[in-house]
Amino acid sequence: MEKGRIRKVVIAGGGTAGWLAATALTHQFRERLDVVLVESEQIGTVGVGESTVPPIRNFHRFLQIDEQEFLRAVAGTFKLSISFENWRRPGDHFFHPFGITGSSTLVCGFHHFWLDSLRRGMSSELGDYCLETVASRKDQFTLQTTPQVNYAYHLDAGLYARFLRGKAESYGLKRIEGKIREVKQNGESGYIESLVLEDGKVIEGDLFIDCTGFRGLLIEQTLKSGYEDWNQWLPCDRAVAVQTESLGPPGPYTRAIAHEAGWRWNIPLQHRVGTGWVFSSRHMSDDEARARLLKDAVAPPIKDPWLVPFRSGRRLKAWNKNVVSLGLASGFIEPLESTSIHLGMSAIVRLVELFPFDGIPPALVDVFNETSRIEMEHVRDFIILHYHANQRDEPMWKACREMELPDSLSIRLRAWRERAHAWQGANELFRVDSWTHVMLGQGIVPAQHHPLSETLGDDDMRKFLSSLRQRIDQTVTGMPSQQAFIEQYCKAPPEVWGARKPLVSA
Repeated sequence: MEKGRIRKVVIAGGGTAGWLAATALTHQFRERLDVVLVESEQIGTVGVGESTVPPIRNFHRFLQIDEQEFLRAVAGTFKLSISFENWRRPGDHFFHPFGITGSSTLVCGFHHFWLDSLRRGMSSELGDYCLETVASRKDQFTLQTTPQVNYAYHLDAGLYARFLRGKAESYGLKRIEGKIREVKQNGESGYIESLVLEDGKVIEGDLFIDCTGFRGLLIEQTLKSGYEDWNQWLPCDRAVAVQTESLGPPGPYTRAIAHEAGWRWNIPLQHRVGTGWVFSSRHMSDDEARARLLKDAVAPPIKDPWLVPFRSGRRLKAWNKNVVSLGLASGFIEPLESTSIHLGMSAIVRLVELFPFDGIPPALVDVFNETSRIEMEHVRDFIILHYHANQRDEPMWKACREMELPDSLSIRLRAWRERAHAWQGANELFRVDSWTHVMLGQGIVPAQHHPLSETLGDDDMRKFLSSLRQRIDQTVTGMPSQQAFIEQYCKAPPEVWGARKPLVSA
């Protein structure tokens, strides 16, 4: 054992990551741990993590968070998919849905049958066989379907942090206001012993959680844990974000719209729209990005745009000595596919599972770090796929198309191109359906498919596909619009956002 018993946890920084960690630790260990969170109202959060992926619902169940209470508190909306526009080439469009597509056998995925049907001259789109895609096309949503749709949320990041803070404080968390002036380490072990605030207050702890964002005050500036840069595969390194008025009802999906030097997001909430311009600084200036964002935003902005520089990659040690880094302090892939909040939640669950009450065993630290690495590399490969599989003419996109890929992604793409084979590892976030929709949506057409699909004759194939489509179409026909569903299920009162003040953190 490297260190004595853990009884006090100090979280450095608030924002989404800090308050998620605070809520989880106080909820799970409220009788066994003293948990303190230090943040400063003078230091702003990034504040753009407003789109999520479906596992957030499992995390909320783990914390016994009521869905309707949560959605009203964060002015949230539902997300069935991501609409990818102009990624293959300008004018192209496809959805990446969260649901199951078609009906598969144990060894032969539905996409093999669909590819075989195209070969036989039966015309359709893969999304026609996915409830979430068809509902997205029509801006419809409900929870009253069988099976239930698979969904995530759009949320207001500031309101979410405030909601979580209320939960954590009700479980006994102590919040301390202040900026960290100094980090004190043990002279022999290098373990962090305390944080010294600008007013001289000393915050001692046994385990420290670094939620100080990209700067990584504890994990990097103090412990020099190292960083692996992924910019050679992920060209975008900046974003300009802005919040605008809503001009219409929210669609149940995030929009990701490619442009010549990156892409633009559009995230509809109940009371406003979050939008941002993600770009490569080698191919576009900050001023041009800001001007293009405001021009394309259409609706009037409700606050000034703000710039978010970032560096794609991961911390070489997410857990180092007695510091666990979470959120942006542990690394960042990029905003595409909305994985940042998920990776933070996943790391928090891992920390609770491995929590070192009796000291910090190196083996558990190694398990935490190796699992974090594998998880981030899987997400990284999926994001790289979006950039690599394109037919656009601009310099940034051409370079992405011609770049050398990580071996792990090259193997996946070869298996797909040669025999339409896709897979999902036990702990991987993105399922087979996610890979197939993006690869096909961006024009990677396999040379062959699984021969088992050929066991269906033409008539049986038509009946099989027709019955799937008919069931989905009938289900969607009976669904209300997302706006109508929100009105009766989780409408946020105007004071939720009207009284909101910027919530900031260290």
